Amino acid sequence: MDILFFVVAFLSSIVGAICGIGGGVVIKPVLDMLQMGSPATINFLSGCTVLSMSLYSVGKALRAGDSKVEMSTGTPLALGAALGGVVGKEMFSAVKAFFDGSPMVGGVQAIALGIITLGTLLYTLNKSHIKTRTTSNKLVCLVIGLLLGIMSSFLGIGGGPINLVVLGYFFSMDTKTAAANSLYIILFSQMASLIATLISGVPEFRILALILMVAGGIGGGIVGRKLNKKMDNRAVDKLFIGLMVLIVGICVYNAVRAFIG
Repeated sequence: MDILFFVVAFLSSIVGAICGIGGGVVIKPVLDMLQMGSPATINFLSGCTVLSMSLYSVGKALRAGDSKVEMSTGTPLALGAALGGVVGKEMFSAVKAFFDGSPMVGGVQAIALGIITLGTLLYTLNKSHIKTRTTSNKLVCLVIGLLLGIMSSFLGIGGGPINLVVLGYFFSMDTKTAAANSLYIILFSQMASLIATLISGVPEFRILALILMVAGGIGGGIVGRKLNKKMDNRAVDKLFIGLMVLIVGICVYNAVRAFIG
């Protein structure tokens, strides 16, 4: 059974590195569906996995000199996301306390993630008809990053598809450039979220599960980075769309199970 942690993390991190969505957007709902732990535990494991994958992917690209991160906008976005990661963690704790740790916590996350993913899918399918913007104001970048960080930390997904939509719409980035900048933002938000978790209290988890998921995250990041170089924007878009459809379906299942049983 433990091998499932590695398999889920590995495969999710491959597509996460290719599309720039971090992998958590797949890891979180899939582990919820398989009932591999409490919402808090899955949030923690997913966050650690995404952090390891993004750290490898961003670090490798910077060392190789082929990073597509646009520092002038990426850095304020990342700093805003770091603050948002802390705020999102506190929001999750508040929701968890409100529902007294019941399965409905996961249901709330599933509904929110499903709505965001569906909106992302609709945008992606129609983006050729949508006029994008070119934002350069640093304060605006900070605010956008803050909101992205809050959503990713609260949902336990690291970053997710919403990053690509925001980067494409507000900064007119193509798919592969948005993917690189998304991973950069995810790196900062997940570091902040992890620090906040370590300070406030780490949920109960098994060391073996964490080791397997981190190993899967790094391994998936290695494979995903290599595949990303060989794929054009159109191929990445197709993979992204297929993934969104899958995630929406899983979220609907998780929400129904949480509230109806």
